[in-house]
Amino acid sequence: MKKWVLAFGGVILAMGGTLAARTAMFTPEAVADGSAVKVGVAPSFDVQQAAQHLGEAVRFQTVSNQDPAQNKVEEWDKLHAWLVSTYPKAHAVMRREVLGKTLIYTWPGSDPAAQPIIVMAHQDVVPVTPGTEQDWKHQPFAGEIAEGAVWGRGSIDDKGSLVALFEALEAMAGQGFKPKRTIYLVSGHDEEVGGSGAEAAAKVLATRKVKALFTIDEGGLITTDTPMINGPAMMIGVAEKGYVTLRVTAPAEGGHSSAPPKELGSVNLAKAVVAIHQNQFPLELRGPTAQMVEVLAGKAGGINKLAAANRWLFGPMIVGKMAEAPASAALLHTTIAPTMLEGSPKENVLPQSANALINYRIAPWDSSAKVLERARASVAALPVKVDFTERPPREPTPVSSATSLGWQMIVASAQAGHQGLIASPYLVVAGTDSRSMAPVSDDVYRFQAISLATTEIKMIHGTNEHMTLTNLESLIGFYARLMVTAAG
Repeated sequence: MKKWVLAFGGVILAMGGTLAARTAMFTPEAVADGSAVKVGVAPSFDVQQAAQHLGEAVRFQTVSNQDPAQNKVEEWDKLHAWLVSTYPKAHAVMRREVLGKTLIYTWPGSDPAAQPIIVMAHQDVVPVTPGTEQDWKHQPFAGEIAEGAVWGRGSIDDKGSLVALFEALEAMAGQGFKPKRTIYLVSGHDEEVGGSGAEAAAKVLATRKVKALFTIDEGGLITTDTPMINGPAMMIGVAEKGYVTLRVTAPAEGGHSSAPPKELGSVNLAKAVVAIHQNQFPLELRGPTAQMVEVLAGKAGGINKLAAANRWLFGPMIVGKMAEAPASAALLHTTIAPTMLEGSPKENVLPQSANALINYRIAPWDSSAKVLERARASVAALPVKVDFTERPPREPTPVSSATSLGWQMIVASAQAGHQGLIASPYLVVAGTDSRSMAPVSDDVYRFQAISLATTEIKMIHGTNEHMTLTNLESLIGFYARLMVTAAG
């Protein structure tokens, strides 16, 4: 027994030494900082005037409804005319093209051999939920400036970025900036309902053989209460999940509910939805999420760093902890969300067909083919049909580099306005227009240089959306420094 105790103690000591050594030598893999980049000087700008301009932009009700017939198409035309009149210096140096309601601006660079850059911000906004207007402190399309912020739908998503980009470009043009790299600004008109405008713009750029150094769009931001470090960090999206919806159909005979048969379409549908939902994709710490954990744990130190440095041992513990919250669990796997059910039009009528829609957000290591295969396997014993609602499905995007020159330029330009903040790769679980730019860009990044707590993020598609003047100033300065640094 004594020999066994001594042997076991030796193993523990050896393991402890291994853990300590790995922790001491630990640095996040494949993530660079911005220290190698010399950041250009941003031109001066007037944030008060920019706030006035953002308020004006909010008043254009470029609402993308699920039913396009409900859209006020003239609002897009008004916004376009307003951009031209509000930013004359930027329009004097850039070529403007209109694809439907999507805009492509080109500021030609002096060096045709230099790769261009693409900056993006979309024009449309989501609707205000009917009946919630009275819950807003300031009317959602009034564009009021109050309490140190611009209030209204789209003030952050994404007219905040659109106005910030034009404020930066206007200041750059007005102060004599001459780009060496060509700058493309792409502003889609329908990001909130699929992004066909950005897709069309990407096809135009592809025909011109554009291959940008990087594209930057919305997606990540500076979270002020980042998990693990309990403080601010720049979360830069290097990929976004795919998006697909499956329709599950349970055919049935129908008839009167007073004499139901043994087998009901509605019951078969319920069983199918439960079976699909219970067959969840496994939780995995990999890809951009693994990079994020390593960066944040390295900053946090202590037990977090120990765990990240020794994932061979503590990986399951990290996954288990992240799985406790829906937001972090979504970073670990392809999610399954049954969202819509349809059956009989009346309570005493048996449905002839019962249907369900199940929405998936596909992790970068999965695919739509895996989604369909897994769902069909889950219901193989049931009399139901499963297929995509639309083809082709939207696959996950490629994962962009966290060491590239484009990454370093973005990090350095952001850190110049936020000293000491770390930058972390991040997996965007929602969708952006930038996914369409993957074929015409070396890398695609998703980041707004605004600071929000996690509890504040819900306002972006919810009630009381607002952009503080502090965040607006940060965003304009970031875009100006980035474009001067990358294109200068």
